[in-house]
Amino acid sequence: MNGFEIDKHEVRRAFSRAAAEYDGAAVLQREVCTRMLERLEYVRLQPARILDAGSGTGWGTRRLSQKYPSAQMVALDIASGMLQAARGSSGWWQILFGGTRQMQVCGDMEELPLAANSIGMVWSNLAMQWCNDLPATFAEMHRVLEVEGMLMFSTFGPDTLKELRRAFSGVDRHNHFNRFTDMHDIGDMLVHSGFSEPVMDMEYITLTYDDVRGVLQDLKAIGAHNATAGRGQGLMGKAAWKSLVENYEGMRSNGKLPATFEVVYGHAWKQQPRQTADGRAIIKTSFNLK
Repeated sequence: MNGFEIDKHEVRRAFSRAAAEYDGAAVLQREVCTRMLERLEYVRLQPARILDAGSGTGWGTRRLSQKYPSAQMVALDIASGMLQAARGSSGWWQILFGGTRQMQVCGDMEELPLAANSIGMVWSNLAMQWCNDLPATFAEMHRVLEVEGMLMFSTFGPDTLKELRRAFSGVDRHNHFNRFTDMHDIGDMLVHSGFSEPVMDMEYITLTYDDVRGVLQDLKAIGAHNATAGRGQGLMGKAAWKSLVENYEGMRSNGKLPATFEVVYGHAWKQQPRQTADGRAIIKTSFNLK
């Protein structure tokens, strides 16, 4: 395991532990989810079954269910604690009237435990950054989608938490952050995974805090602390903490500390495979030349 590889056991543990506090701190996740839902207003699709990949406590799943009331919702998350929290916040009315159209699956989106061609829309809000193999993840999503089905997602780009990254620079030798993938590379991955007509764009969203501790507490409350293999295994020492705070304080603006997130949005389609005149499918392959 290299220093930047995501420790999936740690991800499961962190998100399950954060489930009770998650909704109170997930301001950015809800905002991005709302902006994704607005984008669906321009999409002419009525999927019979929707996969929410990385569903968390179910806030987005419930909004999707309201938009597509006849669709079966499949909520998938790697952390069982998140799914338990989602069940607790669904309300008796959803269990009573929507229970047959709701399904929860504890699993990893890199290896979806779902049948091929079984999903009309794959939706994923700020969860793909926890994948080690993004091309394989897209290939899995393409596999489970029906022909003419759509993938819509958001994730974080390389400039995410750039202020905190600079503040940590030189503090110690440990990794403190995940590696995030550039928007253009993600678009290429979609094409190589078989998707058609990928549309990519991004925006910066900046949250502000009174102090460094507030930034780190928010990240911990949503389970988004460092889960890389090269992370430090103990508590930060006093000298390191002092250096971190001093570095971050140098970026204070208008009395607040900024925390910038590069939010990458994308959607793409699974189209009918191209065929030759005699009906044989055209399959695109790639070769590595050495």
